[in-house]
Amino acid sequence: MNITSTSSSAVNLINTAQHKSADASQVIAKLPVQEDEVGSSEFRSSDITKPIISLKEAELETSAAVKLLQADKETIGSLLDIKA
Repeated sequence: MNITSTSSSAVNLINTAQHKSADASQVIAKLPVQEDEVGSSEFRSSDITKPIISLKEAELETSAAVKLLQADKETIGSLLDIKA
């Protein structure tokens, strides 16, 4: 895998995570809730489980992508040090 494909993979992972978190956030925002914040009779706790897990997945994917970018930056720096 070359350096540019590593960066591209990281950016793609960040974009995927961003879309996943946006979708999950919309699902959570559309769940029925009453003024007393306990929820309506239509609300089931299982309705919120999947979107919350998706948000956590998006967070972990973003974290992994940042680590890829950091490793890529260090690799480029090391290559430049070797060339110099």
